[in-house]
Amino acid sequence: MNRTKALPPQSPAMKKVRAVLMRYASAIFFIALVGIWELVCRIGEVPNYILPSPSSIFHAFFDVEFSRWLTHLWATLRVALLGFGLSIVIAIPLAIAMVRSELMTRVIYPALVVVQATPVVAVAPLIIVLMGTGDVSRVLITCMITFFPLVVSTTTGMLETPEELVELSQSLRAPRYRETWQIRIPYAIPHIFSGLKVSITLAIIGAVVAEFVAAEQGLGYFIQFSTSFFKIPQAFAGLIFLAVISLLLFKSVTWIQTWLFPWSLPKKK
Repeated sequence: MNRTKALPPQSPAMKKVRAVLMRYASAIFFIALVGIWELVCRIGEVPNYILPSPSSIFHAFFDVEFSRWLTHLWATLRVALLGFGLSIVIAIPLAIAMVRSELMTRVIYPALVVVQATPVVAVAPLIIVLMGTGDVSRVLITCMITFFPLVVSTTTGMLETPEELVELSQSLRAPRYRETWQIRIPYAIPHIFSGLKVSITLAIIGAVVAEFVAAEQGLGYFIQFSTSFFKIPQAFAGLIFLAVISLLLFKSVTWIQTWLFPWSLPKKK
């Protein structure tokens, strides 16, 4: 008979080390990456206009006035959140309509795929020409990027409702709106928040794309302006600031889900 030897139990010290590594793995990886980046730039004497070191990016961030950062941040955040909100208003009713009607699915879904397959970067200048250089055109560009994942995730979640519950609702002659709002939507909540997490990060991308085309304020405009004058450390500072804002927005959606719908979160092993 083959006997498998049991592994020796880990010591308390090893368990603590493992727990710390599991908890702070992301932070440790980030610090190591920044350290390697700094070393490569210093040892290789890489010019700042090719790849600035983290220390030069840090100094470039504080070289810009804080009020200027706030002005650009508000311009980008305003457009991103308005476009994100508009995508929610459009996407969820569309998903409900497609779930309730096969005809609507056949009519709407191909059009949605065509819109999503069209490069927004190519369409953005046309939207700017048609609607002007104000916030309306930038919000529309942002909405075009963000609404498709939300439509797909909401539709998928509603269609995954157990058929037994739908048949029970129909046998009790419950109105269609009650079937939608009391059965299908609750089952779709995890999928909806998955779509929201994707869309909120895409909203920042949409706002930046719109600022690249036509804007006088915003982090996208700031990065483009800095790059055009070869202020590469300053452009990297704007890029990192943008990434931090995207991460905070992503986490804010997670916090809202945890606060309002804790039952929809995946079970931790």
